[in-house]
This record gives sequence, structure tokens and C-alpha cells, in this order.
Amino acid sequence: MNKLYYVYDPMCSWCWGFKSIWEKIEQTLPGEVEIVYLLGGLAPDSDQPMPAAMQQQIAAHWHKIENLLGTEFNHEFWTSNIPRRATYPACRAILAARDQQAEKQMLTAIQHAYYLQARNPSDDVVLIDLANQLSLDTAKFTTDLLCETTQQALLAEIQFARSIGGNSFPSLFVQTATGITPIPIDYQNADTCIEQIRQAIRLK
Repeated sequence: MNKLYYVYDPMCSWCWGFKSIWEKIEQTLPGEVEIVYLLGGLAPDSDQPMPAAMQQQIAAHWHKIENLLGTEFNHEFWTSNIPRRATYPACRAILAARDQQAEKQMLTAIQHAYYLQARNPSDDVVLIDLANQLSLDTAKFTTDLLCETTQQALLAEIQFARSIGGNSFPSLFVQTATGITPIPIDYQNADTCIEQIRQAIRLK
């Protein structure tokens, strides 16, 4: 079957803004294409506080998305945390949850924690608590979250995402027997994306 790759990062604010559109796309296309989630890896591990200028830049993105799409954000995050430019921990949490067939549940939990509850998914303790809330095998999740095998799996997935053109998030790509076609993102109209996906499949 043809594949639709969804390249994302659980701490990407534009992915959060795209969430309702993506869910409509996903609900419409089963049976027409195999949907594959790919982690893009927005920012490597860092234990350093995010520079103030970067905090202001990202906070401004939140306001832009909020104004453009009506997406809800809890802006208290910036005053109640010490932000770090590190999304790899959240990405590893996705892989650990995927191993327990709970990738989508963990993605939603991370996004809600980050954008609605002003919690910091760069912190392992937050991610482990989310796994517990999802009733995952928390001991296994914790082991998988912190192990080198998961880090290597993340790097390999990021490399594959980059190889098909997934350098920004979210990104969509249709793979058929004859190649890979990028699908332009429409943040406001799922039908536009769906028609482009179907057209890419037909053209191949």
C-alpha cells in the first residue's frame, strides 16, 4: 500500500496548531494509504536554560499560531518553568510509548502537558508521570526512555525523515512505487490536504 508520512515533533508548536486538521486527514484516509508517523527531532538534548531571546521568539510563535488558527496555549509556561531547547527527551518518550502501542496517546499527553498545563516535556520526570497517567508499564517505559538503544532508534528515524525531505514540522509526504511526493501543509483546511494526497496517489 502507498504510504503517507507525517513528520512531526511532539514539542513543535506548529504541529500543535495543525492537530485538528491532521486528525481530520487521518480519519478520512484509512484504507487509501498507510499512515506512518515519523519523528523529526526539532532540538537535541541540552541541560542549558534557553536564551531569553529564543524564549521570546518561540513565545511569539505561540501568539502567532493562536491568532491565526485559534489554537489554545497556556503562556504561563514561560514564567513557571526554566525552558530548555531540548525536544529529544519528548521524542524518546514517543518511541518508548510506541513500543507499548501508545504513540498517539503519548503525543496528545505531551502536547497537553506542554501547551495547556504549562509543564516541561524536556524533563524526564514529566514524561514518566505522563506514562503513568496513561497506565503504561511505567518501569518499562522509564527503562526505554533512558536507554541508548532508544536514542539510536531516534537518530535513525530523524535521519530517514531528513532523507525524504522532512526538515520542517509538520511535513507530509506520499510514497508510492515510483517515488516520494511532498504535500503542502494547509493549516486551515483539511480537505485541501486530503485532495492533494489523493492526487499524489493517483498521479503515481
